[in-house]
Amino acid sequence: MSVVVRPGLSRRQCLAAALAACAGAAHAQAAGAASPGYRVSDWPAQRATPPLQAVGLEGQPVRLDDFKGRVLLLNFWATWCPPCRAELPSLQALPEWFGEDKVAVLALNFRESGRTARRFLSSSGIQVPVALDPSGDIAKAWGVRAFPTTVLIDRSGQARQVVQGEVDWLSAPALAWVERVLGQR
Repeated sequence: MSVVVRPGLSRRQCLAAALAACAGAAHAQAAGAASPGYRVSDWPAQRATPPLQAVGLEGQPVRLDDFKGRVLLLNFWATWCPPCRAELPSLQALPEWFGEDKVAVLALNFRESGRTARRFLSSSGIQVPVALDPSGDIAKAWGVRAFPTTVLIDRSGQARQVVQGEVDWLSAPALAWVERVLGQR
């Protein structure tokens, strides 16, 4: 399941969209629908990987180059997004699964304050690195239209795959996506 957000929506409108998506998914599940709740696609070959210049929760600059040499899962999320919150624990486990020298995760928080993100992380026990996108400009540059969206970026800094929607990142399909990007140079 994913939450589609149009540019210019207020936080309240975004939350309403998230709740509507949850209700729709619950209805589909009750009706016996067997949709995985996510969509996987290759990064468009003709589209360059956008730059990433963000600020971490402690005020430090965060750039795409900081992750060169490792596969990066750049996860666009928000605290008001139930599917985003649901997938963070399995995302958090990926660097340990593959090795922190091979895989990194960066959760890019969409249009929320550092205080809001820190409060969520503290209450949930999630310990992924978080950077902020307070204006939503980074998400826009990366073409994000649904939450959560995760972009798999290879070791050289090239975007390779896009996953829209909630994923169990320790499931066989998700581990295979990461392994595929690990093998790309």
